[in-house]
Amino acid sequence: MGGRVEGKVAFITGAARGQGRSHAVRLAEEGADIIAVDVCAPISTNSEIPPATPDDLVETADLVKGLNRRIVTAEVDVRDFAALDSALRGGVEQLGGLDIVVANAGIGNGGQTLDKTSEDDWTDMIDVNLSGVWKTVKAAVPHLLSGGRGGSIILTSSVGGLKPYPHTGHYIAAKHGVIGLMRTFAVELGQHSIRVNAVCPTNVNTPLFMNEGTKKLFRPDLENPGVDDLAVAAQFMHVLPVGWVEPIDISNAVLFLASDESRYVTGLPVTVDAGSMLK
Repeated sequence: MGGRVEGKVAFITGAARGQGRSHAVRLAEEGADIIAVDVCAPISTNSEIPPATPDDLVETADLVKGLNRRIVTAEVDVRDFAALDSALRGGVEQLGGLDIVVANAGIGNGGQTLDKTSEDDWTDMIDVNLSGVWKTVKAAVPHLLSGGRGGSIILTSSVGGLKPYPHTGHYIAAKHGVIGLMRTFAVELGQHSIRVNAVCPTNVNTPLFMNEGTKKLFRPDLENPGVDDLAVAAQFMHVLPVGWVEPIDISNAVLFLASDESRYVTGLPVTVDAGSMLK
C-alpha cells in the first residue's frame, strides 16, 4: 500500500530527530509534504540529554527531500506562540494548506519525587510538554478550518499520560494533561470533521530515553549502568519481551491516525506500549 496521505500537508513539531524525524519521514514516504519545526537548542538546564541541533533539522529535511516530497523547516520554540504561528503560516503559504498536525515536541528532565522537583523543572516541563501542545494546535486550527477538508490532529502523550510512575511526576502531570487536551479538542472540533487523537508510547529508542539520566533512574543500584543494564530493568514494564520500541513503531500509529483509514477514529489514546498498560 502506498500514498496513504498523498497530497496532504503535515505540520510536525520536534522534528529534528527522534520520533519527530521518524514521523516526518514516514508521512513523506506515504505522500505528504512536511512543515517541520524544532527549537534546536537547550530548554531545560537540568537535563543530561544533549539538545537537537540545526544540523539535525537539516538532516530531517534532506531525508524528506530524498523522498521527492517538499519540506519547510524553521527553528521554533513551541513555548513561543507568535513564532510558532508565524512559522506555520509561512509553511502553509508555501505548501498550499494544512491537513495533519503532529504535536510531538517534548522534553524530559528531573528524576526527583514531586515534593523535591524544582520550580524551574516543573515550569519547563509544563510549558513545553503541555502548553506547547496546546499552542501548536491553537496555531493550526485556523488553517484546518479554512481548508474546509477536515483534518487529523495527533498529540504525543505517553503511557505516563495514562498511569503514574515515580520520580517523573511533572512529566506524568503534563502527559495526563495532553490526554485532556486531546479529548476536549476532539469534542470541540468534531463538527468540522477534524479528528483528534493521541499516541501513548512506552519507552522509545531515541535520545529522550537512551541517555545517562534514564540509565541511572532505571538502575540506581549500579554506579555506571549501560544499555544492557537498562534493558533488564525496562523489560519489566512490558508484557512483550522488550525494554523499548523503535520510533518507526510510533510513526506507523501516527500514519494510521493521519490517514483516511482512521476516518471515524477520534478522541482515542492509542497505546504503542508492548503491553505496558496491562501491568
